[in-house]
Parts: sequence; structure tokens; C-alpha cells
Amino acid sequence: MLFPVLIILIFLFLLINLLFYISIKKTFSKNIIQSYETKISIIAAAKNEEENIANLIDALDKQDYDRNLFEVIIVDDSSTDKTYEFTCREITDKTNFKIIKADSKLFSGKKGTLTIGIGKTQNDFIMITDADCTPQKDWVKIYSGIFSEGFDFVFGVAPFIKENSFINYLSCFENIRTSIITFSAAILGFPYSAAARNFGFKKSSFEKIRGYSNTLETLSGDDDLLIREAVKNKMKIGLATEKGSFVYSKTKNNFKDYLKQKARHTQTSLHYLSKHKLFLALWHLLNLFFLFSPILIFVDTIFLSLFIVKILTDMIVVFNLQKYFEYNFSPLRIFYLQITYELFLILNFFNALIGKTDWKK
Repeated sequence: MLFPVLIILIFLFLLINLLFYISIKKTFSKNIIQSYETKISIIAAAKNEEENIANLIDALDKQDYDRNLFEVIIVDDSSTDKTYEFTCREITDKTNFKIIKADSKLFSGKKGTLTIGIGKTQNDFIMITDADCTPQKDWVKIYSGIFSEGFDFVFGVAPFIKENSFINYLSCFENIRTSIITFSAAILGFPYSAAARNFGFKKSSFEKIRGYSNTLETLSGDDDLLIREAVKNKMKIGLATEKGSFVYSKTKNNFKDYLKQKARHTQTSLHYLSKHKLFLALWHLLNLFFLFSPILIFVDTIFLSLFIVKILTDMIVVFNLQKYFEYNFSPLRIFYLQITYELFLILNFFNALIGKTDWKK
């Protein structure tokens, strides 16, 4: 009885990975229609970003798009540094840029800040990013093309900039694994998550789901929980997959900040739709069972085969798909990071249950 059950589990594991592999390869190989016609408003929330905001302003100013067709609104959320004053100086000669202060927020955290910015927009298409990010020059142009196809919400690829540290390697690898499953699920008609660093929507669609008012279970979730509401309202969700639309950012520098960030993200996942939570729970439990299967070799040596199948499959999938998310890990690094990543899934889950969160970005 044991052997057939394990064969079924292996088949299921391989089938899901094959679906991931095919969906990413097929979708990311397509060219997205680019457009120069849509009027777009870009919102960036900023809190103590004096050291980073110049890079964002420069990246947005260099967009390959008619500056008469897009505006940039930076919303300062009670920064205690010189973010507001510095930004005012940086945008003096940029007529389509402005900065406002997040006074009298309706909601706490970043959602309240973004709501103020969205309320000040002049256009019906909104793009969101963070103050410490670097959008590529075709970002607006590619989103314009996707919006022109009638999508209500759109999200794109948000890679981390690679640096030489363990926290950076782990964060980048998590980004690959999360992106593979997030984009695959959306491609297969099962969208559940996104990254606010590279996100957009039709303003009228945002208003139809009552903005962030139904996403207040956590401080974070200005992306994932909006996707949840869009799915509940059967809205059309598109993907920006061309490299010209990527939005880059840095990872956390230390273990403490990393754990806080992961706690926020994991807490948000506890408020996904039931079908999405069930899917993710079963997927991660299947992976963890395969990972820890060698513990059961005293029962039967066949359990070792689960671990071997998992590691080889993970290495093949990540090694061949990482290029679509702008990474280039060696097979050896993929091997140890895959194991580390899954162990940290457990740590981050329990940390999310007991940890407190606040909003910085």
C-alpha cells in the first residue's frame, strides 16, 4: 500500500512543477503590446526615504513615455528625515512630478498613504511602486499596452538586486520561488498574489471594490489583498512579463529586518481566500514532506527517493526559469538555498503568528 501512495505523490509533485515550468516558459516568451497613448498616474509612498528617493525620481523621469501623458505623485508619510525637502528640490524642474504629505489618513500604514495619493490623481490608470525601487525605462509603456487590452489589475516582476551576503542570496532565491508560483497561478487562472513594487490598476476598478477598505486585516496587503478583492469581483488581471517592465529593489541588510519583512508578508497570506490558502498549504506541506522524507528511511528506504526527486526537480525548474526573473544562481547554490528556503518557510510562518508588524515601506 505504501508504494502506490508514494508513486501518486511523486506524480502529483512532478505534474505541478511541469505546469509551473510550461506556463512560465510559454508566457514569458511572448512579446507584450506596447502603447504610448494611455494617460497614467504613478503613486509612490515614501517614509524616511531621503537616501533612496533620488534614484526613483531619476528612473521615472527617464521613462520612454510622453511626460504629458503621465504624472508622478510622491506621498510623504510623516518622514522624520529630509525626504520631503529633498524631493521638493529634486522635482523642481519636472512639471509632471509632485509631492504631497499624507495628512489625515483614512487607514493606517501604507494603505492610508496610497489612498491619499490615489485621491489626487488626474488619470483613470494607476501604477504603484515603492520609494526605494528602480523601474526600468519601458515600465509605463508596457503597462499602457496591457491596460489598453482591458485589464482591471496588472502586476509585474520585481527582482531584488543581487549582493554578496547570505540574507541577500536567501531573499533573491525566495523571490524566484515566490514569483514562479505566483505567476504560474495567475497564468493558470488562479491569481492570488502580487508585489506592490510593480503593480497597477484601473482607478474605476479600484473604486468599484471600495479601494483598500476591505483589506484592513493587516498593515500590509496593499497588493495581495487587493488581488483578493479583484478575484472576488471577477475582475480581469494581467501580467507584465517583459524585462523592460521589471522593477528592481534592494533586499534587507540584516537578519532582524528580514524577519520583520517576512512576518508582514506571511501574516497577509493568512487572509487569502480559502481556496488559495488550501492550495498553498497543500503545496508547501507536500514539499516539506519530500524534504524531510529521509527521516523515514528506517520505515522503508523508498522514502529517500522522495528527497532525491524533489531536489533534482527543484534544481532543474529553478535553474531553467530563473533567467525570466533576472537571476543566475549556480546549481550548487540552488541546492543549498532550496533547502534553506523551505526551512525558513517554517520559521517565517511561526514568526508571523507571534510577531508584531509595523509599516516602513
